[in-house]
Amino acid sequence: MTEQWDADDPVDAIALAWLRERPGTPVEGIGIVTRVWQCAKLLGEERRRVLTAAGADTAILDLLSVLRRSGSPYRLTTRELTERTLVTAGAISQRVARAEREGLVERATETDGSRTVTVTLTTAGHELVEELVDSVLIREAELVSGLTEDQRSALTEILRRFLDELHTRLGQQGTSHVGSV
Repeated sequence: MTEQWDADDPVDAIALAWLRERPGTPVEGIGIVTRVWQCAKLLGEERRRVLTAAGADTAILDLLSVLRRSGSPYRLTTRELTERTLVTAGAISQRVARAEREGLVERATETDGSRTVTVTLTTAGHELVEELVDSVLIREAELVSGLTEDQRSALTEILRRFLDELHTRLGQQGTSHVGSV
């Protein structure tokens, strides 16, 4: 089993240390989970850096992106926003209030007597989300450019299958931000 591990690799060294200290310890996941976690951390930090430089954050990007991807007239109910961002109704309420204060969205209550609230992207919100998405996605394309097109395709498929398996085992716990529906 130790033939697959490279003692000079920091992640593999963790698995080897566990095998040395506790023979028989199940270390098969270390090489995958630790690397995925480290990638997620690095990518999240880089996304935050790019957004901070543009004067925004992931919560605002998430809200504006969901509205922008909904298509013209870029309007959704707060319930739809909650479902598409996979955050709580309270979090959506806070995000919408902040974005409204910043002039990025407009909030309106339906006139049919219901308590339905719609949120619409303003011109300023539309301009900002276009800028943010370009900044984030261009940077992310740069970050994966060290892989060949075949490697990117293979990694995408492996991660898709792994995520599907995690959803099966853990339930449909969602993620948020640009990657959500």
